Amino acid sequence: MYSAQLLDHFQNPRNAGELPGADASAEIENPVCGDVVRLSLKLHEGRISEARFKAKGCVPAIACGSALTELLVGKDLAQAHLLRREDVINAVGGVPQASTHAAQLAIDVASAALGQFRR
Repeated sequence: MYSAQLLDHFQNPRNAGELPGADASAEIENPVCGDVVRLSLKLHEGRISEARFKAKGCVPAIACGSALTELLVGKDLAQAHLLRREDVINAVGGVPQASTHAAQLAIDVASAALGQFRR
């Protein structure tokens, strides 16, 4: 049902927790299923130097939050704004069709956090 990569991100989430001194943070809830993802970012010299997430929800929501942080770190703001749902899905090795909302939630929270920075 779930890929090995997705299960690894769920069982061993990367960059989970709070980010003291974050330059931007956002929290988005999916009103349909109740999944919640919070993303916090630090910026250094125009690049995302640190990203942390907290999630409450289904296995794919937690895995996608974890993968999102790995996708964001090291990117400049323009590159980060180019991330799409498919990038998150690929990073976790695919998700069942019924769980694509988890990747969209990750992208939505990234967009909300990135929107706090001026381009």
